[in-house]
Amino acid sequence: MSEDGLMDEEVATILLMDEEGEEHLFELIAELEIEGEHYKVLVPLDEEEGDLEEEDVEVEVIIMKVLVDEEGEEFLCDIEDDEEWERVADAWQELMEGEGLL
Repeated sequence: MSEDGLMDEEVATILLMDEEGEEHLFELIAELEIEGEHYKVLVPLDEEEGDLEEEDVEVEVIIMKVLVDEEGEEFLCDIEDDEEWERVADAWQELMEGEGLL
């Protein structure tokens, strides 16, 4: 991972299960640390690999909070607090603007 938090050439993927028990594959595109909390920025991976390559395709970005249980295992959860969500979304937008991606 580069110093700015964006992932380098290797594609890191995360498999998540939704409430219905269906698995979904995501690409990890960045990790953020804000006020001592950790977050992962993900985009869903479609069956068609070329979708993310096209410039005019709008990609849904998902930001998940990283929590650690008593055994030290990481798990991801939704950001429920509106103020926390705003801080994280603002940090992500600033990072994207700094990279010239927005």
